[in-house]
Formats: sequence, structure tokens, C-alpha cells
Amino acid sequence: LTATLMLSVSTAVLGFFQYGYGLGVINAPQKNAAEPEVTLRDAVPHPVLTMYWSLSVSVFAVGGMISSFTGGWIGDRLGRVKAMLVVNVLSIAGNLLMGLAKLGPSHILIIAGRAITGLYCGLSSGLVPMYVSEVSPTALRGALGTLHQLAIVTGILFSQVLGLDFLMGNDKMWPLLLALSGATALLQFFLLLLCPESPRYLYIKLGKVEEAKKNLIRLRGNCDLMEEIAEMEKEKQEAASEKKVSIKQLFTSGKYRQAVIVALMVQISQQFSGINAIFYYSTNIFERAGVDQPVYATIGVGVVNTVFTVISLFLVEKAGRRSLFMAGLMGMLVSAVAMTVGLALLSQFAWMSYVSMVAIFLFVIFFEVGPGPIPWFIVAELFSQGPRPAAITIAGFCNWTCNFIVGMCFQYIADLCGPYVFVIFAALLLAFFLFAYFKVPETKGKSFEEIAAAFRR
Repeated sequence: LTATLMLSVSTAVLGFFQYGYGLGVINAPQKNAAEPEVTLRDAVPHPVLTMYWSLSVSVFAVGGMISSFTGGWIGDRLGRVKAMLVVNVLSIAGNLLMGLAKLGPSHILIIAGRAITGLYCGLSSGLVPMYVSEVSPTALRGALGTLHQLAIVTGILFSQVLGLDFLMGNDKMWPLLLALSGATALLQFFLLLLCPESPRYLYIKLGKVEEAKKNLIRLRGNCDLMEEIAEMEKEKQEAASEKKVSIKQLFTSGKYRQAVIVALMVQISQQFSGINAIFYYSTNIFERAGVDQPVYATIGVGVVNTVFTVISLFLVEKAGRRSLFMAGLMGMLVSAVAMTVGLALLSQFAWMSYVSMVAIFLFVIFFEVGPGPIPWFIVAELFSQGPRPAAITIAGFCNWTCNFIVGMCFQYIADLCGPYVFVIFAALLLAFFLFAYFKVPETKGKSFEEIAAAFRR
């Protein structure tokens, strides 16, 4: 890899680090973020506090849902790099509100700040995969695409560690903890100034052939670029013939229907697999499992999460997308069943706490093998230049919508179902596995034309 390519990809995925930090940080200062003021805690009943807590978790996804519709449009209008530069303003504004939470009604400022940060993350989760898939060599597209998920889990782990009581998860420091990812936004802003624009965007969308070749040389170094340029030329001709595809056309045209269904289902399977239930409420799950120090067990989940995401970087280009996706779903299904059995029998057998703990760790491991990283980049692989922005937009909206539903509803469902809550996720995982077996194609090492031909077959 050239230094420019490494810089470009690393800078882009900082947006996903902020996304992961936003997912994880709301769990860290639970005593203060969930119940922001002593007066509020004393003044309102428990159901209202549960509502505030669920809303502070899930409103992050509401922002993502809203902004995900505009990611493709902004990326085409401004270019991939300039768009990522501009949307950092939202991240800085949202984090500033959370950092100032103690100066006003804390719960209102936290919820507003997380909503605005969610707007940034919704845009970023569309722009970053688009940029990374376009600047990556075909042979490394999967491995570099997996960096999105690595950035997310690193952000989650970072927030969990900083959220310890003796670091920043205390009454004095929690506003700074919530606001800290704003520093990442500033870092990304300045690093993006050094990153070249996507050659595919310049060549295909703007017709700037020489500038595209110049940026491609910066990204690839001194190697033969004729094959890649020929591929872009072919894609440009096809994009000219099919023109830009709207969201409506994606759903009404039989040409794209199968790819759209696959794109949406992989996003749904990622969120409804139950992984965010563990990310959001892992500490409570470990408490039910009888762990003495659940916060450290939650950090252990973050460490395992990060380690196996790194491992998936190497697996995704060897084993392929489809096989890893299916293996991960099946492993999560078995782990969800084991977790349910462990929690249900905990009152009868004390050693069942170990079954529950092992099941949680295995659940996370199998998630990072396939269902975690693959949905972020496979959508960009399923579509050519014409329909890609619209496809990424609807896939992002679907992902954020499912994220919101899980974040808002899980606590209520967990209270209702008790230890049997993961039976629901087990049933969903079985359905997702069967869908992947029959419908999801292999995209490893294939051009966009070869993938389209696979759908036609």
C-alpha cells in the first residue's frame, strides 16, 4: 500500500470511529447520562427515566436516519472528500452541546447533541464506504472495507475504557467524555486536506480524465494503471447509458430489484442480529449473569470485538464475503440460544453464569467474523456507479432505522421477556442465515460487471 492510500483510507474511517464512540459512550457514564440530574432523578417516576435513557440511546440513530438520505447527493454534489470535510461541522456542533450539558438541562442537551452527532454519522456512514470502495484496489477492497468496522469497535472500546469511574465516567468529567469525539472530527478535518479525491468520481462523474489519472498515480504508486483505467472507462460508458438511478427506480426496475433486496437484508441482519442489544446494555446483561465487576466484563467484550475485527481483515479476502457472513450468522444463532439457556437457568445453577459469559463473547466474535463488517462495504460492491449513491442511501437509512428500533425498544422488550429476550434474536438469525444461503452472492475479487452478471443469472 502506498502512503497516500493508507492516509486516505485511515482518514476516511475516522468518521466510523466517531460512530463507534457514539454507540459506546452513552453506556459509560450511566449514572450521569442516563439520569443526568439528581433533581430530575428525584422528581420523575422510573418509567419516565427509562424513556429518557432509551431516547438518549436511540436518538443518535434518528439523526442517522434523517441524514442518510442526503449522503449520496452530497457526495455527488461536492465530491467525496469535500463532502466529508463539510459534514464534520455537525459532529463538532453536536459534541459541543454534550460538552456543555452541565450548564443547562442536561438530559435535553445530551439528547439534542446526540441527535446532531447522529446526523453527522448518518452522512459519514454513506460517504466513507463510497470513498473507500472507490479508492481501493479490487484485490484489497474487502480488507480495506473491513476497516470501517474496525474503526467502530475501536471507538466503542475507547469510550468504554474512558468511561471508567476513575477516568472520565464520574460526576465531574462525564460531559467531556460525551464530547470527546469532537476532537476526532477536528483531526479528520485537517487530514482530509491531504487526501486525494476519488479517481472514479473524477473520471466517471466529472469527466476529468487527467486529474483522475494523477490521483490514481498518487494512490497506487508506480505500477501499471491501464487495467484500472480501462475498467473505469467501461464503467463510465455504462453509467452514461444507464444514467443516474433514483431511489424510486431502484425499487421499480427489475434490473436492480434483487441487488436492492440483498442490500437491505444485510443491513437488517446486522442490526436485528442482537449485537446492539449487547453494545447498549452489556453491563446490565453481565449483572444478570452474576458478574461482580460487570463494567470490566463489558470492556472485555470491547477488546474481543476489536481483536476479531482485525482477524476479519485477513479472512475477508481469503474466505469470501458470503461464506463469512453465513458462518457468522450461524455462530451468533448458537450463541444466542446458549445465552438464553444460561440466563434462564442461572437461578438454579450458579455455574450457568459462565455459560452466559462465554456465549456473549462468542456472540461478539461471530458478529465480527461476518455480519459486522461485510454489510458496510458489500452494498458499494453490489452496484455500479449509476445506482450506487441511491443504493448506499437506502441501505444507510435501513441500517439506521433498525438501529433506532433496537435502541428504543430493547429495554422494554428485555423487561417484558426477561432471560428469553434473545430467543427473538435467535429466530431472526435463523431467517437471515436462510436468506443469505439462497440469495446473497459472492463478491470477492469480482468487478461490478461480474457481480451484476451473477444477479442476472
